[in-house]
Amino acid sequence: MPIPGNVPAPNPPAVFLTAEWRSLVMVNYAVDPRLLAAYLPRGVELDLWHREALVSMVGFRFLKTRVLGVAIPFHQNFEEVNLRFYVRRRSADGWQRGVVFIREIVPKRAIATVARVVYNEPYLALPMRHRVPKRGTGGTFEFGWRFRGDWCGLGAQTIGEPAPLTPDSAEEFIFEHYWGYTRQRDGGTVEYQVEHAPWRVWQTSRAWLTGEVAALYGAEFGQALAQPPRSAFVAEGSPVLVRRGVRLG
Repeated sequence: MPIPGNVPAPNPPAVFLTAEWRSLVMVNYAVDPRLLAAYLPRGVELDLWHREALVSMVGFRFLKTRVLGVAIPFHQNFEEVNLRFYVRRRSADGWQRGVVFIREIVPKRAIATVARVVYNEPYLALPMRHRVPKRGTGGTFEFGWRFRGDWCGLGAQTIGEPAPLTPDSAEEFIFEHYWGYTRQRDGGTVEYQVEHAPWRVWQTSRAWLTGEVAALYGAEFGQALAQPPRSAFVAEGSPVLVRRGVRLG
């Protein structure tokens, strides 16, 4: 799917995963950049928004998932909640803007295990639930996960109608990062590309993050996530394509 601003390189890596990402809740917080230094993979640097380092709590639905073209029974439709931050890497063609995950939560133990063992991604399997409106309509979007016996929640209430991303807006900065970077156990870095059409986005009247966040992410992140968010958006989502990871030289 050649998309302006998200065009695969000549002879791109093979497709690893296809799916639909739907009903994406993005709640964004400013943090001290020093908090993220320990998580930076080799070869990338922080991508700042108006000189601020941002982290995002993200909840969304994985639908119609296929790995290497195969739909695995009982592992096609599920929720994910992740905590991520924004990075960039200079390539021969300019800056590649991407994300690094601090923690990814899914309800499927097999998915979390494979991601940890094979790709060193920080996945955790926990009971999860969601509540979202009918596709294409606004309203209340909420994702929950149970940790140490208590439910945590991430959600937002939309206002108005969804609209295309505005150039140079906070929404564009948050959503238009099409690369992922993962630090490997030996200190190396794996890079992979995500391809999807530009998304339409709702503004929100309120957003919330509840539960024992510090127990899951650590005291410093817990303190940062306890502050009022810088922004919150909800995206409709679309089909996505994730290419195989490539180890950086």
